[in-house]
Amino acid sequence: MLNSNRTILSVAELNSEVNQLLTRGFPLLWVEGEISNLVRPSSGHLYFTLKDNKSQIRSAMFRNRNMKLSIKPENGMKVLVRGRVGLYEPRGDYQLIAEHMEDAGVGQLQKQFELLKQKLSAAGLFADVHKKELPEYPKRIGVITSPTGAAIRDILNVLQRRSPQTPVLIYPVAVQGEASKLEIETAIRRADADKKCDVIILARGGGSIEDLCSFNEENVAKTIYNASTPIVCGVGHEIDFTIADFVADLRAPTPSAAAELITPDRNQLYTDVIQTKLWLEERIQREISSRQQHLTWLQSRLALQKPSQKIQQQYQRLDEVESRMHQQLNKLLEQKKTSITYLHTRLKATLPNRKIQQQKQQLEHFESRLNQSMQTKLTQSRSLFQLKMATLDSISPLKTLDRGYAIVKNKDTDALITSIKQTDNVKAISIKLKDGEFDANITQ
Repeated sequence: MLNSNRTILSVAELNSEVNQLLTRGFPLLWVEGEISNLVRPSSGHLYFTLKDNKSQIRSAMFRNRNMKLSIKPENGMKVLVRGRVGLYEPRGDYQLIAEHMEDAGVGQLQKQFELLKQKLSAAGLFADVHKKELPEYPKRIGVITSPTGAAIRDILNVLQRRSPQTPVLIYPVAVQGEASKLEIETAIRRADADKKCDVIILARGGGSIEDLCSFNEENVAKTIYNASTPIVCGVGHEIDFTIADFVADLRAPTPSAAAELITPDRNQLYTDVIQTKLWLEERIQREISSRQQHLTWLQSRLALQKPSQKIQQQYQRLDEVESRMHQQLNKLLEQKKTSITYLHTRLKATLPNRKIQQQKQQLEHFESRLNQSMQTKLTQSRSLFQLKMATLDSISPLKTLDRGYAIVKNKDTDALITSIKQTDNVKAISIKLKDGEFDANITQ
């Protein structure tokens, strides 16, 4: 008789529970091992055993995953597998469901890459503060790459299209293989020491992590960091990243993109020049119009003051003074002549030689005084005229501005400000000088 308190599972239920327990208990993980018993059925799935020298585990990789592999799995190949632990319930087999696979040697390179990346990042080689600014219009461009690869052709094609006037200096190096590491490092030092280029492109085409390992070298990274010339790194494809990318002053997704990032587009430059020319012409025209309006305003103000009319009035007054002076002089001369005639008549009547001599001396004295008086009067009249001319010139509004004075107005009401008391509650003023006008704010 069965005990009603016992929970009894079927084999299928047990395997299902175990499968769920394994799935929940083990997240996505990496396993390293050697492939054996590899089977490729017509379904496209892969079934194999992953083993080491102590143990083994059945594994499966379904078609939708293994189609994306960059390697071809073979028996005896040591691989890194990323997957989930599960149970094949129909047989109760514990297994690894693989989602990604790569050569174990590549995995080691990736580990080295990550360790070096962390080391150099901690040392500050990737910090933005050390990134040098790229020249807006480089006079000469240096390119460090293979002289026979596709990268140099792509770069030259882009430069010819965008900036054909910019000369290019090529530093040929091997970009793959053991010797390439030292060649790249030496070429960077040489290009930087030459000081012939405003910017340097370090480039090569795409490839596997083994192909790009020369750009993941610590010495190459430090050489890029210590260079005084800006360096743009365009290595591999858009998804490829190298240590050189992180140290360089700018990372480009491809060699062609590197050439585009450092050169201005000549068509865009032509458009910018045309737009700038139009803007300048419009600005100059507005300035000329503004100056003409200002000149017209000054002329209208000058016309209101009528300085020429005042000068003419002073000239006329001077003429009148001179005319009256001549009349007075002529009248005085006539009086003197009459007196002389009278005295001469008396002299003839009396014939006193002594009186004649005295009168003659007195006449000469009067003539001298008369001449002196005339000269003094003329000098005084000229001085008075010059003084009035200077006074008139000094009160001219234009002359006042020439001496450094200014006309200050309330910017909001256009009212003239002649006293500090008028600046209460006034924030903005306009100040007119002899050659222009500007606005200002009162802060204290």
